[in-house]
Amino acid sequence: MGDIENAQPGPGNDPGSLTHAFHALLEGAVAPRPPAPPDCPYCDLPQDRRHTGYPGHWILLEPRVLIPAHTVPPRRRWIITSDGIAMNLWDAEPLTGTLCRIPHSIVCPQLLPQDLWPWVTALRHHNKQRRQRLFDLPHEDMPDTA
Repeated sequence: MGDIENAQPGPGNDPGSLTHAFHALLEGAVAPRPPAPPDCPYCDLPQDRRHTGYPGHWILLEPRVLIPAHTVPPRRRWIITSDGIAMNLWDAEPLTGTLCRIPHSIVCPQLLPQDLWPWVTALRHHNKQRRQRLFDLPHEDMPDTA
């Protein structure tokens, strides 16, 4: 049989890169990479795309929303480091006064809701209304009611 101790892993076969890819997928860091626009692929709303600590993986965060981290359940808390990288706090207990960001996927109006918190439901409803105002324009063949 072959001698596998001296075999070099091929591109993308590095065990570390597979672990990074798995964790990125688990955390929802599956946003389109630049130069693609940072729009949600489900609802088309523009988002805040941030690079994660996983090489080549980006996440879409809800824009302009900062929430006290202690009110967000574990694994949904994202902070932005001083160098602009998004980091998931996982199960770490946040320091008092810490603000965090949330992934757009939990408030996207086109995805099945994860109704775990009332404020997430309210934000999802707000995004649905926002999407309707931006994208659901009246059809040209419809009579004008004005």
